[in-house]
Amino acid sequence: MGQVNETAVTEFIFLGFSSLGELQRLLFLVFLLLYLFTLSTNAIIISTIVLDRALHTPMYFFLAVLSCSETCYTFVIVPKMLVDLLAQKKTISFLGCAVQMFTFLFLGCSHSFLLAVMGYDRYVAICNPLRYTVIMGPGVCGGLVASACACGFTVAQVITSLVFRLPFHSSNQLHHFFCDISPVLKLASHHTRLSQMVIFLLCALVLIIPLLLILVSYIHIISAVLQFSSTGGRYKAFSTCASHLIVVTVHYGCASFIYLRPKSGYSSSQDALISVSYTILTPLFNPMIYTLRNKEFKSALHRVVGRKIFLPQH
Repeated sequence: MGQVNETAVTEFIFLGFSSLGELQRLLFLVFLLLYLFTLSTNAIIISTIVLDRALHTPMYFFLAVLSCSETCYTFVIVPKMLVDLLAQKKTISFLGCAVQMFTFLFLGCSHSFLLAVMGYDRYVAICNPLRYTVIMGPGVCGGLVASACACGFTVAQVITSLVFRLPFHSSNQLHHFFCDISPVLKLASHHTRLSQMVIFLLCALVLIIPLLLILVSYIHIISAVLQFSSTGGRYKAFSTCASHLIVVTVHYGCASFIYLRPKSGYSSSQDALISVSYTILTPLFNPMIYTLRNKEFKSALHRVVGRKIFLPQH
């Protein structure tokens, strides 16, 4: 008889920014400008890499994939968040929430493995420069990206299935601005210890395995660079890795804070703030980190812009 009055949840209500009142309109403007800038910078990066043959190398291929991934990553969350900042009722259907979580996890997990692939690319370029183009051929590069996506798809499928197989009856008020794992799990009427352990283990593996692979790559890179005779060679080698290391630090720092904390450390306001950083700010800064310090990319951008401006006149 106790279950008769229980009604299954058919939609969720986002409460992420509701407490800010009229400030939500200001946030809408700020986030919209940041989002448009992110889209434009990633579009410029992808277009430049595609149009300039000098950038048709494995490193820039992976950078183009990373930019494309981050464009899709933000598209899953930011447009809905912008609409909700102006809406009175901030809702998402049960199925829509599941789709958003799956897509977000798929892209986020693939992103982690892609960073490991980029670390391996730097290892081959520095430790085996003469065989770099042979080892990192088009088939290998495509296979590595496909493997990263396959890992992301598998993890996202398992976690999303475990979360949305749980019963949701008690509340539908989600203390977040998108369907992330922890806020949705808090709304489940009950969940088994096994499902919680599997979800935590998968989140940990998605972070730890790529991070260990990156660490192994950089141990070999540092060992090889220290054997260089010239200071200029060492500086050039380290400078090509600096951008990747910065992006890795930011990505894994934010992700570890969200997904590897003990449950007692959960704070909705903290998680919302950190989530803003990796859904809006990180995709904005990553392209800038990779391109602003890169003379080769800036030269290619000037060539592409020059051809587009001047060639039509001839």
